[in-house]
Amino acid sequence: MSTELVCPPPVVVPWPSLERAKLLRYARDTWTGLVAAVDPTSGLPADCLRIDASLSAQTSISDIGALLWSILVAQRLGLIDRAEAIGRAQRLLNSLAQLERDPASGSFFNWYDHVNGAILARWPGPDSPFSPALSSVDNGWLATGLRIIARGLPELAAPAEALFAGIDFGAYYRPAQNQIAIVIDRTNCYDTIISESRIATYLGIAAGRIPARAYFGTCRTLPAERRQQAVPLGARRRYLETDVFEGAYAYAGLRLVPSWGGSMFEALMPTLFVPEERWGARSWGHNHPLTVAAQIHYGLIEQAQTCWGVSASSTPGGRYDEYGVGPIGMNPEGHSPEGVVTPHASFLALRYAPAEALANLERLERDFGAYDDWGFADSVNVRSGKISNEHFIIDSGMIMAALGNALDDDLLRRSFAYGDISRALRPIMALEKFNFQG
Repeated sequence: MSTELVCPPPVVVPWPSLERAKLLRYARDTWTGLVAAVDPTSGLPADCLRIDASLSAQTSISDIGALLWSILVAQRLGLIDRAEAIGRAQRLLNSLAQLERDPASGSFFNWYDHVNGAILARWPGPDSPFSPALSSVDNGWLATGLRIIARGLPELAAPAEALFAGIDFGAYYRPAQNQIAIVIDRTNCYDTIISESRIATYLGIAAGRIPARAYFGTCRTLPAERRQQAVPLGARRRYLETDVFEGAYAYAGLRLVPSWGGSMFEALMPTLFVPEERWGARSWGHNHPLTVAAQIHYGLIEQAQTCWGVSASSTPGGRYDEYGVGPIGMNPEGHSPEGVVTPHASFLALRYAPAEALANLERLERDFGAYDDWGFADSVNVRSGKISNEHFIIDSGMIMAALGNALDDDLLRRSFAYGDISRALRPIMALEKFNFQG
């Protein structure tokens, strides 16, 4: 991973001054919440910051990756100076280097104690079955944060690169399925492309540890004969000696490729870091805006709500739920929330529907009070008016990533999707055409 190029000086995106000021306020307050979630000694973030300022015991490696890229965003937006950014990131990298990991693959476990860094052996709170696991997607988000810090803060390139290079994503690849495993010691795989898990596949392909054809090993939709939410429209095509059923769902006059659960983060979290809509103009270039349009239609028209945006989040009732928009998810058992809207969905949509996303966020703050000194609450039920009392760090990290891109000329894309990532993925994505017309 080369760091010969560093991020150029910030480029002012031509947001009107009022909108830019709002986005900067969102960034400042979200960053304040992230700081409040960090243990001052370990530098590790808790998974969840509650409204009463209490913290969850656990942290995930996705949380750690999100904090790493948020540190760079905070520095570039002037929320902290460079010395503070280096200090925070250095403390975090030092703690990461001490965490127990799998010696064979270099993977980190999914959950640790955020104070002492011990592998979590028992889930906090009421007893429930739990065992540590080596997760491909969580290691993917950690590696994303490490790569971004190595590029954005070259003073820390050596330790960040060492940690990054130690994770072997090839250990997750299952040749028989041509897919990556969900966890390293099991055979269940991520089998759909509209998933946050594709970030791990991207990293493995770029490193030469996963073959390029794995990009085409996941479903666009399940084949028409398989049970799923709707009957897909599609045809078979062949890429890199791999047969692909180019399926799509029809919804509200649109035709788009669905995710498994219909959640906004499944569709759009990876594109915070990879310019998929440019590299895959005939696939992602259509599908990402269509996903946002479908989310807006579902919330405002089908559900007759004043706000929109469904994604996995903490609910006002106090549990974390894998919510999604049912009509654009393949899961036949999937469910859409009764009025629950999550603000991070609007930030993910900011690139594709900026005016609509900003207006939605303004309504969530003005009409429901879903905003405090730490930024937006994780969710709000726009029917009951109840607000989640939690801020999940991974969701705050998505918000910071979207704001860093919006306010600093695609900062996180420039810090991630260069060199080996670009060389490996751009030509693969350019091959494909999703089934939008039949």
